[in-house]
Amino acid sequence: MNICLDCPYHSRFHKTMRPDNHCTDCGCTLAAKTKCLSCECPKGKWKAIVDDDQEEQIKNMINGKEPDTIA
Repeated sequence: MNICLDCPYHSRFHKTMRPDNHCTDCGCTLAAKTKCLSCECPKGKWKAIVDDDQEEQIKNMINGKEPDTIA
């Protein structure tokens, strides 16, 4: 989130109709986008930590479901 706060595409630097903090380039809500482990900034300012399958396995483990093998 710190990277997004200084980004020129952050909504705080623009007049928008939306009340949330979001990226004015891709439209993502930053509170959700920056919590997503498999998401990355479309401008390349930060990368995904895991792929979609790994993130799903992590969520299953957190929710007490039997985990598959994490790659």
